[in-house]
Amino acid sequence: MKRILVIGGGSIGERHVRCFQRTGRADVTLCELTDEVRNRVTQTYDLRASFTSLDDALAEPHDAAVICTPSHLHVPMAMQLAERGVALLIEKPVSVSLDGVDELAAFVSDKQVPMAIAYVLRQHPALIEVKQVLDEQRFGRPVQVVVNSGQHFPFYRPAYRDTYYTRHDMGGGAIQDALTHMMNAVEWLVGPVTRLVADAEHCLLEGVDVEDTVHVVTRHADVLASFSLNQHQAPNESTLTIVCERGTVRVEMHRRRWLSCVEPDANWTVEGEFELERDDMFVTQANRFLDVLDGTAEPGCTLAEGVQTLRVNLAALRSVRERCWVDVDKLS
Repeated sequence: MKRILVIGGGSIGERHVRCFQRTGRADVTLCELTDEVRNRVTQTYDLRASFTSLDDALAEPHDAAVICTPSHLHVPMAMQLAERGVALLIEKPVSVSLDGVDELAAFVSDKQVPMAIAYVLRQHPALIEVKQVLDEQRFGRPVQVVVNSGQHFPFYRPAYRDTYYTRHDMGGGAIQDALTHMMNAVEWLVGPVTRLVADAEHCLLEGVDVEDTVHVVTRHADVLASFSLNQHQAPNESTLTIVCERGTVRVEMHRRRWLSCVEPDANWTVEGEFELERDDMFVTQANRFLDVLDGTAEPGCTLAEGVQTLRVNLAALRSVRERCWVDVDKLS
């Protein structure tokens, strides 16, 4: 059994507690400042121990930690843990700036501390199959990607007004909270974003000022892409379409399937359908991370890949502010 410390007992931290427990391979403990949250999660999942501070938690040995705090705290916490030799699974995004990121990357590389970034869509079974067929070039090289995504955020996260979501400097807003998942998935599928232009606005979500609606046009070297996302529509739907030289692939995440079409004016062919509950990808992610600790798997998303998507987040926010195209690799 691996000793896993979950830091932060909010909704995503509680999910990691639950999903690491479901692997049957982890002894999970919790670090959470708020007494009510810490006590509730500890009792709900019958945890062996819980802690009020990271210093108290580090008085006990841990094999790995899952960092689920607001994003501006990720890098300093990760460095403190890595210095103790604790492996790291860091929730997305890696941070809200590039401060300290290079130093963290250099340290964990030098000390060979296992690390992964929790972009959980990389565990979606449809995306895994699409990644394979794209790598095999079954439909030729990708030339265009179109993403449309939306859900009613208050329905799924009713306490959003009282969380990090309200502030960009803590990782809030649609770009850093929701779009970053889709952006990371597309970078995994067709390559990193090289430049972009973005537009965003706060349209409907009550009690916040950050953007809840986003449009981004990206270039991934020679692949053109566009992203449309909002956090207030009634249907919970996400569709990703990849146009290739010899056919088109579509992932309908809300329908848990992927499709292809290779002939003009033909119907879609269903290539794969999946049963998928809300926790399933997180359990798969937990098992993958435990395999990383055992030395039998590579991280689902590496730190370098997570930092690349962090650069995309920052580029999108800058583009919205300055109303211009931004070269991602020129951010500093």
